[in-house]
Amino acid sequence: MEISESSAGVDRLRAAVRDQWEALSASERAVAQYLASAPPESLLFASAQELGAASGTSNATVVRALQRLGYAGLPALKRELASDFTSAVAPEVRLKQRIAHVGRDLGDIWGDVFDEAQERIEHARRLTPDDALRDAVGVLAEAAEIHCYGVAASELAARHMALALGRIGRRARYVGATGFALADHLLGIRQGDAVVVFQPGRALAEISVLVDRARAVGARVVLMTDELAELYGGRVDAVLTAPHTPTGITAEALTALVVADAVLLALTTLDEGRAVDTSHQLTALREQLLASRPRKP
Repeated sequence: MEISESSAGVDRLRAAVRDQWEALSASERAVAQYLASAPPESLLFASAQELGAASGTSNATVVRALQRLGYAGLPALKRELASDFTSAVAPEVRLKQRIAHVGRDLGDIWGDVFDEAQERIEHARRLTPDDALRDAVGVLAEAAEIHCYGVAASELAARHMALALGRIGRRARYVGATGFALADHLLGIRQGDAVVVFQPGRALAEISVLVDRARAVGARVVLMTDELAELYGGRVDAVLTAPHTPTGITAEALTALVVADAVLLALTTLDEGRAVDTSHQLTALREQLLASRPRKP
C-alpha cells in the first residue's frame, strides 16, 4: 500500500511549490519540482543528501528549499507525509516497506540510520530557541522534586532524565503509570515541584489530567514534544521540541534523550557544588558495593 497521491501531506507540499515557485532560485526550483513529482513514500525514507543527488543539487539546497516552502526542515515534511502513511497502512506493512527500502547492504543500513539520526537532531536544534531552553532550565532549577513522565516509546527518555537528575543531586522520580494507576502518583505532586512530560504526538487523556493536577497544586510543567506544543503551550511553563521519527528507522526517544541531556548539563553548571558532591557520594557508594561482594573460592 502506498501513500495516496491526494493525501493532505502531498496536497500541502504541491500547493506550497505552486505558491512559492516565483520566489525560488533555480536550484531550489529543481528541488521543489522533484519533491512535487516523486512518489511520497520515496520522500519518506530519503535523506537530504539523497534528495540533493536526485534533484541535481545538494543537501544544503534541499534544506533551504524546504524552508522556503514553509517547512522547518526535511523531518517536518516527512512527519506530514508519515501521518497519512501511518493512518492508512498497517504497522506490519510499514515494517515491510521500511525493510524493502533499506535492503541488506550493511553500508546502506549504517548510512540510513545515521542520516536520519542526524536529520532529527539538527531539526531539534533548529526548532528549540535559547529562551525555550532557558525557561525549562529555570523551572527545573527551582523545583523541590521533579516528576518525569513518559510511557511507551517515551519511557526511555523519562527514566533517563529521572536517573540523571538524581546523579546531580536533584530529587526526581520516574512516573509511567496510565489509567487509574496514575492517580496514586498524581497525589505525590506538590506545590513547588516540577513535572517533565515526554510525549511526542498523541494527546493522551493522562497528559491533560497530569497537567491540570500540576497547575491545581502549584507545580510547574515542562513539555517535551513534537506535535503537542500548540495544544498544551498555554497550559505549561516551557516547551522543548523533540522531533519524532517519521520512518521508524531510528529510536523514537532519540531526540528527547539529546534534548534532556542539554537540560541536564545546564542544571549541572547552575549548581556545580551539588553535582560534584553527589557524584563523589555515588562513587563512594559504588566502591562500597564492589568491596562487599563475596570473593570466589
